[in-house]
Amino acid sequence: MKKPIYLDYAATTPVDPRVAQKMGRCLMVEGTFGNPASRSHAYGWQAEEAVEHARTQVAGVLGADPREIVWTSGATESDNLAIKGAAYGASRRHIVTSAIEHKAVLDTCAFLETEGFEVTYLMPDAHGRIEAEAVAQALRPDTLLASIMHVNNELGTINDVAAIGALCREQGVLFHVDAAQSFGKLEIDVKSMCIDMLSISAHKLYGPKGIGVLYVRRDPPLHLTPLIHGGGHEMGMRSGTLATHQIVGLGEAAELMRNHMHEEQARLSGLRETLLSYLNQIPDCAVHSHPEHSLASIMNVGFAGVDGETLMLALDDLALSSGSACTSASVEPSYVLRGIGVDDDLAHASFRVSFGRFSTVAEVEHAGRRIGEVVGRLRGP
Repeated sequence: MKKPIYLDYAATTPVDPRVAQKMGRCLMVEGTFGNPASRSHAYGWQAEEAVEHARTQVAGVLGADPREIVWTSGATESDNLAIKGAAYGASRRHIVTSAIEHKAVLDTCAFLETEGFEVTYLMPDAHGRIEAEAVAQALRPDTLLASIMHVNNELGTINDVAAIGALCREQGVLFHVDAAQSFGKLEIDVKSMCIDMLSISAHKLYGPKGIGVLYVRRDPPLHLTPLIHGGGHEMGMRSGTLATHQIVGLGEAAELMRNHMHEEQARLSGLRETLLSYLNQIPDCAVHSHPEHSLASIMNVGFAGVDGETLMLALDDLALSSGSACTSASVEPSYVLRGIGVDDDLAHASFRVSFGRFSTVAEVEHAGRRIGEVVGRLRGP
């Protein structure tokens, strides 16, 4: 059976062959398969060297010290470690976030509310942006932490995390950024942006699933209570045997993103313009992602007067998303679209298109034609 055209890169990306090749060298007996914590023989030394090289590769994309890179299982764990790790034992009991963050942040904050914390959920503007002024107004003397994503996973909207970071630093509030959708796609300098913690997931950048990073500021030292105990790995913040092959994959993927960032984003911008040229010919097509304030590779669109479920079923030759992959089992309309004021009917008839490294102009042109054909047929004469 012929597979549909893949246009769901914001959900996950295929592993780049160059990344897979590096990972493969860490799996078998003739490769770097040792335990990085086994420092009594060459197998362990070689694995540790590979892990530390990857740590340096990731740090280089962020302008960070390699010692500030903590390996996790992905951005969900990183978000949990950042927020819960900072909250446990803290005297301040107030957290600021947005109502359209990823569920890994929202559900973590909701859990802390059951532990006696108070959370302020900021509403975005019509394009999904969280303005620094809104964060400033929400901060209080007892605010411990603000957690605002860099790029929204459903809309592609880019937040000015540098401005938010500066005001948080001025007020002595910790600032955490979920950068799962922006790492390697937008310039990030954690020092100049005043970011204290930042979450990354390898499978969003052509690396393997099951590995991620939490950047944790080192100067001045930031203490996090670990979620996983047992050996004191990762500067005491995350115990467990390191998955050398996955870490090496993330390091290689990060370096490839860094080396080709600008040319890749320019190509993806061209693909977005190509798709928009087709969508603009469809009457009553609502583009929820603002082209000037969004990542080039993510676009969210809706079509009034069309049944959403029927629309998605009819577009079975396109792999699209009706929202975040983490909430795709829900029959409720997207909470992100609701958050920017989209009514339920239009939200149900909306989907996300996301391109990536292996998307082609021909695929995007086919998608544009198919969407136009299907929407026209469903609306009828």
